[in-house]
Amino acid sequence: MIPIQPQSPETAEAAVQRDIQHYMRPGTLQLGSLPPLSLYVHLPWCLKKCPYCDFNSHGWSKNDALPENRYIDALMADLESALPLIWGRTVHSVFMGGGTPSLFSPESIDKLIAGLRARLRMEPDCEITMEANPGTFEKDRFKAFRAAGVNRLSIGVQSFDDRFLQAVGRVHDAAQAKAAVREAADNFETFNIDLMYALPGQSIADLQRDVDTALSFAPPHLSIYHLTIEPNTYFAKYPPVVPEDDTAYDMLDLITASTTQAGMKRYEVSAYAKEGHQCFHNSNYWQFGDYLGIGAGAHSKLSFAHRVVRQVRFRDPARYMDMALAGTPLAQDNEVKRSELPFEYMLNALRLREGFALQTFMERTGLPMSAIAKGLDEAQAKGLITRDFGRVVPTERGFDFLSDLQEMFL
Repeated sequence: MIPIQPQSPETAEAAVQRDIQHYMRPGTLQLGSLPPLSLYVHLPWCLKKCPYCDFNSHGWSKNDALPENRYIDALMADLESALPLIWGRTVHSVFMGGGTPSLFSPESIDKLIAGLRARLRMEPDCEITMEANPGTFEKDRFKAFRAAGVNRLSIGVQSFDDRFLQAVGRVHDAAQAKAAVREAADNFETFNIDLMYALPGQSIADLQRDVDTALSFAPPHLSIYHLTIEPNTYFAKYPPVVPEDDTAYDMLDLITASTTQAGMKRYEVSAYAKEGHQCFHNSNYWQFGDYLGIGAGAHSKLSFAHRVVRQVRFRDPARYMDMALAGTPLAQDNEVKRSELPFEYMLNALRLREGFALQTFMERTGLPMSAIAKGLDEAQAKGLITRDFGRVVPTERGFDFLSDLQEMFL
C-alpha cells in the first residue's frame, strides 16, 4: 500500500520541466547521503469506485477497451523524463497500485516490468508488488502475473463476509475472495491480505471470524485498516453507522492478539508480518526513503544534496497520457520547506513499531536533532515514546494515540 496523499488540484499548465542542475544547486540542507529509492507505478482504473476510496481511481466499463498499450507507453515516457533525477541510483522495490492493477492483462504487466528493467538499475532481488482485487480474479491469472515478474501480491479482500463487502461497496463476494487468496498462496511465496475493520454493522465476533479466515490461509503478511471516512467520498456525503471508538479499540486488541498467536509481528501501525516478509516498499515510505511515482496522479519524494522535492503527476488518465507522451507529465514540482521536514519525517517514522534512529533523522532531513527536541521532550513526558541516545520508539500508548503523537511535531 502506498501512503495516502492529499488530492491536489491540477494546474492549468504543466509544471516547468527542470533539468538536473536546478535540483543540484546550493541550498540550506546538507544531506550526506541519499536514502533508498523505490518506484511507485499507478494504474488508475477499477471496476467501480468504492464509497470509502479517496485515491485517484476511475471506474471502467467492461464494454470499453482499456487503453493498456497507450498507458504503458505513457508510463515509459514519464519514466524517461525522470531518469536524470535518479541517474545512477538503484531501485530497491516496485509497487503497482491503483485503482486495480490486476485489470491489466498479464501480457501488459510483462511489458511494463520489462520496460522498467530496461531503463532502471534494479536490485537483482527487487521486491515487485502488484495490488489485485478478487473481482478481477480468474483461474491462473495470478500465476501469469508471477511469470511476468511480479513476486509479491497484495489482495484487496477487505472482508470475507458478504454482508460487509456489500456495505462497503466491493464488487466481489466472499467466495471470490477465498478463491483469490488460495490462488495467491499457490503462486507467491510472499503475499498480503488487506482487511478492514470497524465496518458498518460489524461486531467484534464478526471481525474475529474475518481475522480467523484470513489467518487460515497462513498469509506471510496482513494489512488491517480502520475504515475512515475521507473527504470527497460517497461515505463523506452519506456517512454509514460504524462501531463506536471503544469498540474499535477492542477490535484492534483482537487483531493484535490473533496475529501474535499466529506468529506475526506488528511492525507498523496497520501491518503484521511473519519474519522475513515485511514489505520493503512500505517500510521505505515510513523511514522517509525516496520514491519516484509515475502514472496518473502519482506522487514522488526525491532527495538531492541540498533539498528534498515533491512532485505530482496529472491526475486525469487521458490528460496524463497526453502530457506524459509529450514529455511534460508534472502538474506540480515543489521543494519541501526546511520548516516542514521535521513533521514530514515524524509523520512517517512514528508509524513503525521499532521507531527510528536519531542518526537516520539527521541523514534524511539534513537537519540537526534540535529540530525535533521540543516535540520529543513533550512526547516522552506524556508517555508516548521511549528514547535513548540513539533511538526513538513509540510506546503502546503512542501507537494507540498516534495522531496526537504526530501532531506534536507539526
